[in-house]
Amino acid sequence: MTTSEENYLKVIYHLSVVSPKGVNTNAIASMLDTKASSVTDMMKKLSEKQLVNYQKYQGVKLTEQGLLAAKMLVRKHRLWEVFLVEKLKFSWDEVHEIAEELEHIHSEKLINSLDDFLGNPTVDPHGDPIPNAKGEIVKMTKLLLSEAPLNKKVTCVGVKDSSTEFLQYLDKHKISLGTEIIIKNKEPFDESLQIVISDKIITLSNKIANNLYIQ
Repeated sequence: MTTSEENYLKVIYHLSVVSPKGVNTNAIASMLDTKASSVTDMMKKLSEKQLVNYQKYQGVKLTEQGLLAAKMLVRKHRLWEVFLVEKLKFSWDEVHEIAEELEHIHSEKLINSLDDFLGNPTVDPHGDPIPNAKGEIVKMTKLLLSEAPLNKKVTCVGVKDSSTEFLQYLDKHKISLGTEIIIKNKEPFDESLQIVISDKIITLSNKIANNLYIQ
């Protein structure tokens, strides 16, 4: 597969989470910042390789073969993010673009060795699940911080928004995976939260609380 074909598979995989019945080609074009006609041409190529099921006006679905290929790309991407953060001490807002390049390395032996070297992690630095070598994913029950009850200690286990700006905002307020949080108050008007982290009181907007996963 070419790098471009792999990028298409990964985008379809991510979009299929919210559109399991079929991914719209316009949504793919938007994600990849390309023309709808280019997407149509690529879907025909991927269909010929039995990686997608594509019918005009009915959306796109990954075949079993395509789904496994997409999961292996996600696996490589997220393992490289773990490596960059844990071993090379990159911050979690720096690793996405680098992992976008590294995910296209095709050595299965290298990736399996990397997985073992890292201790077979099940989540990446942003809390997203890492598929194993068979494409299996450990499911994790989690809530948004905005849904957490008052006065109960919860732990940050992931982010819904992994943009550089959002991650840097969290760093500024000492929030990362594993941070323990207690919600002391929820404002009824703007739904902002008063939380306690390490005995420090912080006010978070509803937007922020809706982008933090907790357990």
